[in-house]
Amino acid sequence: MATNPTQYAHPDALVETDWLEKHLKDEGIRIVESNEDVLLYDTGHIPGAVHIDWRADLQDPVIRDYITPEKFAELCSKNGITPDTTCIFYGDKANWWACYALWAFRLFGHGKVKILNGGRDKWKAEGRPMTKERSTYPRANYPLPKKRFDKEIRAFADEALAQSKAKKPLIDVRSPGEFKGEVTHMPEYPQEGVLRGGHIPGAKSMPWKTATNEDNTFKSAPELAKIYFDQCGVKPGTDTVVYCRIGERSSHTWFVLTYLLGLDNVRNYDGSWTEWGNKVGAPIEKGA
Repeated sequence: MATNPTQYAHPDALVETDWLEKHLKDEGIRIVESNEDVLLYDTGHIPGAVHIDWRADLQDPVIRDYITPEKFAELCSKNGITPDTTCIFYGDKANWWACYALWAFRLFGHGKVKILNGGRDKWKAEGRPMTKERSTYPRANYPLPKKRFDKEIRAFADEALAQSKAKKPLIDVRSPGEFKGEVTHMPEYPQEGVLRGGHIPGAKSMPWKTATNEDNTFKSAPELAKIYFDQCGVKPGTDTVVYCRIGERSSHTWFVLTYLLGLDNVRNYDGSWTEWGNKVGAPIEKGA
């Protein structure tokens, strides 16, 4: 794969708003809204879209992990999703949480996934149709996933440490203040229990939203290549690990690197700073 791409590696991973408005009733697709604000769906959503709550639907309520394969199969079945269904994800805040939901679907092996370029904000700004009517579909029979792809697209703390020690690409996608250790949470967000600030040694700071334009669409392939290949040292053939606070912002960067730039060796450390900043003995750097 070239490190100076002229176009997205997988352009079919993005759907434009004008196309989606013309295909809202197509068979074989399911529009999925997933937002940071879990109450937003009920205020109005794209006609036909189902709502997947990133916390209640995708995460285990007791242990810090994702749902079981059995619960994933049930989540899909009740939303009329089969393995052959193309899921088109969108949401608020430049598709930050939509990418998180997409990553979780990939974790269970669901292959037909796309992102609505520009997300909820672009759709609304263009005056496209919205409804408050909750979408329901006939129940499907989603088979039990054979496994979760933890090894392939997910990194754990020991693997993040190994990445750091090996001086391989490690991207911190949080805000600059979080990276420097000046704050332990996102600006304008509450403190969420992290005891120490800073970043994993050797990590490069590249806030997740650097990959998007003002209208929340993704930047062009050449622009993204300059950001990640030139500034972050990411390259084909070398494993890359991305992280943030709980793995949600970094799933957005994972999507960019995997689908738009075509890398097949990127893993999301979803334990991220909430785990690392509290982990006994975990090495930390502060400053830029």
